[in-house]
Amino acid sequence: MGTDHPKTAYTLEEIQRLEAWDKQYVWHPFTQMKEYAQEPPLIFARGEGAYLYDLHGNRYFDGNSSLWVNLHGHGRREISEAIAAQAARLAHSTLLGPGNVPSIELAQRLIGIAPPGLAKVFYSDNGSTAVEVALKMAFQYWQQARDRRPGKVKFITFEEAYHGDTLGSVSVGGMTLFHGIFGPLLFERYTAPYPVYSKYTSKESPETVAARSLEACDRLMKTHGDETAAVIVEPLVQGAAGQRTAARGFLKGLRELCTRHDVLLICDEVFLGFGRTGRMFACEHEGVTPDLMALAKGITGGYLPLAATLTTQRVYDAFLGEYAEFKTFFHGHSYTGNQLGCAAALASLDLFEKDETLTRLRPKIAHMEKRLDALFEASDHVGDIHQCGFVAGIDLVKSRTRGESYRLEEKTGYRICFALRAYGIWLRPLGNTLVLVPPLIATIAEIDYLIDAIEQCVRETLG
Repeated sequence: MGTDHPKTAYTLEEIQRLEAWDKQYVWHPFTQMKEYAQEPPLIFARGEGAYLYDLHGNRYFDGNSSLWVNLHGHGRREISEAIAAQAARLAHSTLLGPGNVPSIELAQRLIGIAPPGLAKVFYSDNGSTAVEVALKMAFQYWQQARDRRPGKVKFITFEEAYHGDTLGSVSVGGMTLFHGIFGPLLFERYTAPYPVYSKYTSKESPETVAARSLEACDRLMKTHGDETAAVIVEPLVQGAAGQRTAARGFLKGLRELCTRHDVLLICDEVFLGFGRTGRMFACEHEGVTPDLMALAKGITGGYLPLAATLTTQRVYDAFLGEYAEFKTFFHGHSYTGNQLGCAAALASLDLFEKDETLTRLRPKIAHMEKRLDALFEASDHVGDIHQCGFVAGIDLVKSRTRGESYRLEEKTGYRICFALRAYGIWLRPLGNTLVLVPPLIATIAEIDYLIDAIEQCVRETLG
């Protein structure tokens, strides 16, 4: 671990106290706390650029963008100052009725950069709630639209999908490991195969893979279209499934099917939105405008919780009426459209323009792909690699040539990520898949160091 940087201002006594309190009082998400209590804790104290610093002053490259949210780096003065300036004016007032300046300005900016046809912004607090809002809007739309069809109450989703952890978002998910226990609480949905394509291991063309999934979707819509409110999909990449990439052309085809069968299309861009794919939104790669689009994670550059659900004028109009008709969308949270979050989001969008983020990202995406190509060829422990833009998943196996895999309980992904700490790199795996989601500001040199370290740790740990 690199210790050539100044340590944070914590004494040994303070460090020990914080570590003890962490284990005594904090329940970490997606973490087996029995094991956590037996391990040396990693507690971050500050960040700068693409790096995090722990209580001891050790520096780590933030290879997961702090759970896929950080875009422009830690400690960006522009965002911090925007938050502070807004806090000095007004930290929070409700959006349930009254407006506020930053939420208005942000809505205008979001619609200005969103796929054409999206016209309205509904705020919430996180990715799960952004999806929950989209599901409820889609359902309610058919109950009170001009061409009212109250029987359209079901959803079509995809195998291995992840859309969040609220009960609605879990219902349209497909992660049995995470959410199987909640089965009795969930509503019924129809499931189609996701068109997973890898340039490294797929034996069929992307066109064939996309067509097969689209045929399955078409059959579902022909059979159940009269009872289906919407299809929900992660465009281009299924993040929590291990960064599984979709065959190109699938999203455009899905849009056409939804239009033909009069089914709404929900695109969950919570993860991929705001530059991760090399464009502002993943939908742009195939010229698709969904009926509803969920945004969160990178919306504030990784600084404050905020989410938004964008929709069309058509959907919005179904909720208009006289007070006594009760067509209102009765949904909202205390901190919906919070001024501080909106101020951070506006500053983040300014940085996209000031730093020419998307333009500078293109050569880094190409370089990452070249390095991943070499890694695949170099190691038999790499079973597959999935890359889309500036995100990638590296599947670890006992032997690709022999077709041998590691069991989940062997914690292979965790072991590699733990070994990477010695190289000053922080990654969090998904099972036995290494997930690379660096901040958009990461340099080519930092990408080289990251992949070199992964190759070395795989060699040292797995043989």
